[in-house]
Amino acid sequence: MIEFRQGGRRRLDRVLDPAFLADLTTCPMDDVRARRDDAAQEETDLSYLRRLLHARMDIVRFEQRRRVAADRGEDAPSLVDELPRILADNALGPSAGRGRHHTVQPSRAESHRRHVEALLADTGLSDVASLSEADLTAAATAYAEEEGSVSEHRGRVQQVMDACNDELGRRYRDGSASVDDLLRKEREGA
Repeated sequence: MIEFRQGGRRRLDRVLDPAFLADLTTCPMDDVRARRDDAAQEETDLSYLRRLLHARMDIVRFEQRRRVAADRGEDAPSLVDELPRILADNALGPSAGRGRHHTVQPSRAESHRRHVEALLADTGLSDVASLSEADLTAAATAYAEEEGSVSEHRGRVQQVMDACNDELGRRYRDGSASVDDLLRKEREGA
């Protein structure tokens, strides 16, 4: 399970620490932007992990439906035949999230993949058709619990991003920050 650890060193721990936003209204603009960017990167990583979990959940659900159909004597396609559709549906299906546009790539994709594979190793999902009903149900439960934890933390990180964006917007609205200064700074850095 994903956990927030007060005082931890991971980006998730820093972003969700109340101190991350404590002085937001008084810190320099560059710091507010850096904090927003850290939160955005963490949200991207959590979204990636969530998508990996959803793909595995869809595979387990497919196998459960396939077994029900087979028990009724209905033709049931194999997982191998249906896998492209299952994964495409997951990638293209309606989003249940906030619909944020990600401007960065996951920074810990390999770590997240290993995390989900550790769950997979515990359930034997590499050969889902050979799992017992109990193991299939346990796999579905494990993935759903992990997805719930990831989604909860992702929502909290999105709240941090919103607070940073709100502070940036406030500064531009009240004139304490200037778009001209931002553009000048970007030109000087280029």
